Amino acid sequence: MSSPKPSVKIAVLGPGTVGSQVVRLLTEERDELSARVGAPIEITGIYVRDLAKDRPGLPRELLTDDASGLIARSDVVVELMGGLEPARTLILEAIAGGASVVTANKALVAAHGPELYEAADAANVDLYFEAAVAGAIPLVRPVRESLAGDHITRILGIVNGTTNYILDEMTRRGLDYEVALKQAQELGYAEADPTADVEGHDAAAKAAILASLAFHQRVALEDVYCEGISAITSEDVIAARETGQVIKLLAIAERAGDGVTVRVHPALVSVDHPLAGVHGAFNAVFVEAESAGGLMFYGQGAGGTPTASAVLGDIVSVARHRAIGGKGPLESNYAVRDVLPITAARTRYCVRMAVEDRPGVLSAVAEVFASHGVGIELVRQVPGQTHAGLILSTYAAPERDLRATVEGLRASDAVAEVKSVLRIEGE
Repeated sequence: MSSPKPSVKIAVLGPGTVGSQVVRLLTEERDELSARVGAPIEITGIYVRDLAKDRPGLPRELLTDDASGLIARSDVVVELMGGLEPARTLILEAIAGGASVVTANKALVAAHGPELYEAADAANVDLYFEAAVAGAIPLVRPVRESLAGDHITRILGIVNGTTNYILDEMTRRGLDYEVALKQAQELGYAEADPTADVEGHDAAAKAAILASLAFHQRVALEDVYCEGISAITSEDVIAARETGQVIKLLAIAERAGDGVTVRVHPALVSVDHPLAGVHGAFNAVFVEAESAGGLMFYGQGAGGTPTASAVLGDIVSVARHRAIGGKGPLESNYAVRDVLPITAARTRYCVRMAVEDRPGVLSAVAEVFASHGVGIELVRQVPGQTHAGLILSTYAAPERDLRATVEGLRASDAVAEVKSVLRIEGE
């Protein structure tokens, strides 16, 4: 009869919304999770910065403010603190001490992923981060492992629940941006300072991670073009509805010739596209691969319990490796492709403007587009009080040509104002 395996000791750094749910699930499901791991699991402690603070639901005897001591006596360190420091330092300390690491810290993985990968590889330990992208949706593992034998060509999706909730409320209920944002804050979807979400920074970090995994090369956060939703108006939403479209904040990573482009920005999506039907704070991501074709991942992209589900999945994987042997995938960064600027991206556009109400205006506007090689697919005129409204949809064109076109329109005597420029995606 084989002797029982020693327990796998698990440390949790950070008892916030996600951390508290991870502790609860590890405690309530301990026997079943241990069976999946192949050895008993044990929470060795929960690191907190302030021991005096009341933390309902967390076992008092497990709380500690000695992070280094906790790490030293643990096999798996689960980092759920957020932010770059001290999370980075503590993770590197854990890896150096021989512990495997599970993290949900998208900002840290996007900014310091290569350093963490190299340290984990050198120490022969696991680094898992499923919960860093799209909350409960299993996305990192399929891209990193299940599709490792394929060639991913494009990733397109909604990866920030806060902005999707705001845009969805503006679309379905006709709310102004500020009203929808306040409502999101009251419901806990948006922070008191919503900048990271509404300006696209959160989505950009996730896009950098996904692009690095999909294209087998390092894509830094600064490589990602980032544009948020704070400039989107009710007028934009109404105009989109009238043309059979909705506005979504999209993260897009795609191959472009010999390079790749990675960008986050608001975009128009046809109401017939599955992304148009992603409501509330949900996320959805399309992955396009040469052999597998198109795959869609959909689910809750945030929240304590859904995100804890992804963290638990990683814990089971790394704990099983500790108990019975094995190791997760290493960083795959063999590809050598340029990460191209947004100006190299090629897509369709919708330009909404106010123009002078006189003969020859449409011809003058068309000439500006033609002079920069941007073809017009559709023209729609709308009445206005002082100026006529004009909405033009283009054929696919490079971003650099579209930008030159917009500058030309602003300089034209025929155009009173370029009100908005939105890319058209998902086709």
